[in-house]
Amino acid sequence: MYVCICNAIRECDLRRQALRCGGDAEAVYASMGKRPNCGQCLEDAQDIMDEERELASVPIAA
Repeated sequence: MYVCICNAIRECDLRRQALRCGGDAEAVYASMGKRPNCGQCLEDAQDIMDEERELASVPIAA
């Protein structure tokens, strides 16, 4: 699914980059060589990034 139509940023790419780059959605976009255009995606992008970072911090039960 595309999160940002203006920049053709897919959810899977955003999730992967959220783990490599700290900061908010704009910082993650910048790390991908992109910048928000219309800005309508930023809230959803931030929610996705927060979710991915939270999932990454949960220890896996053995």
